[in-house]
Amino acid sequence: MYTYDEVMTYVKEEDVKFIRLAFCDINGKQKNISIMPDELHRAFTEGIAFDASAVNGFNAEVRSDLFLHPDPSTISILPWRPSTGRVIRMFCDIKYPDGSFFEKDGRFILKKAVRTANDMGISCLFSSKFEFYLFKFDENGEPTKIPFDNAGYMDIAPEDKGENVRREICLSLLDMGIYPECSHHKEGPGQNEIDYRHSAALTAAENATTFRMVVKTIAMRNGLYADFSPKPLEGKSGNGMHISISVNSTQGVDYTDGFIAGIMEHISEITAFLNPCENSYLRLGEKKAPKYISWSHENHSQLIRVPVSNSPSRRIEVRSPDPMANPFIAYSLLIYAGLDGIKRGLRLTGPVNTNLLFADKSITEQLKTLPSSLSEAIKEAESSAFVRSVLPDMYIGLYK
Repeated sequence: MYTYDEVMTYVKEEDVKFIRLAFCDINGKQKNISIMPDELHRAFTEGIAFDASAVNGFNAEVRSDLFLHPDPSTISILPWRPSTGRVIRMFCDIKYPDGSFFEKDGRFILKKAVRTANDMGISCLFSSKFEFYLFKFDENGEPTKIPFDNAGYMDIAPEDKGENVRREICLSLLDMGIYPECSHHKEGPGQNEIDYRHSAALTAAENATTFRMVVKTIAMRNGLYADFSPKPLEGKSGNGMHISISVNSTQGVDYTDGFIAGIMEHISEITAFLNPCENSYLRLGEKKAPKYISWSHENHSQLIRVPVSNSPSRRIEVRSPDPMANPFIAYSLLIYAGLDGIKRGLRLTGPVNTNLLFADKSITEQLKTLPSSLSEAIKEAESSAFVRSVLPDMYIGLYK
């Protein structure tokens, strides 16, 4: 948690030559502008201008001059850059020239969600389990759909060829202040997973954004392409972004059931933001990816799984989101949905303790389903009073 003075000292003493000011577009794709150390004071005091009309989803042709204001607490080094002439990165707040916050910035939206929860005496810890494929490049340097290996779930070398790449990713994450908990091969050929420690919502969203950047960078350095798309290979396991949430209360009350009920109440309305591309809907309903709106303990076929834990605090895992989601928006909507369940006293339905991938129709016909296409999900979002109450005007239309 660096301060302005500490960042200025660090830049001077650690031979930092470039500072990347990072932010995300509406889809959660990381953007940045690099500045030299002499410009850092101006960045902190005045901000660095950029053309918002050129950023996907910002739609700021009329007021296109926006400013990046770095958050010193988010400083991290880029460990794959030289140790002399270091490169560091900070996430930024986006503001108008008059100093007011840009309302479409996902970071700003998530901060508001966190404040709303805090006002209710509630805080949430988040982490995301990302799945990704490693594919080979062709002779022209273009990515293919040829997997790096043909290993299966938790296989080891020599079948698993990705262990050295995962190791390098984990060490790079550690250097950037993100603590991996485990890594292993997944079911799909060339498919991998790395889990990292949970944190407060804003930090967790920044970590998720950093994670995707690190994986893609390290894969490229090893001559591989990291594919986070929801369904890279037909008939094989899709890539999920399983979001784990712990709900804590200053009153010592366990609000987890109400939080789950709120998410289940609103999940169809927010699916367009958790699964934001056409490819997302090829994944849902296959290979442990959920299709039905249900929950259960320790059951990987459910929308919401409550994992077994030796910790006194309960944790929930939302299994429908995929890596194309913007973490800032996804976390915001899940917080607001959970809080709505708590405020309204929504009752949690009973668990569905069966494998829904192979369940009889007598069970599945009684369950509601997630939207089956992006167009259907967008229609749900457009007609949702809940979504319109927590996201800025015109935000939904930007996903079309």
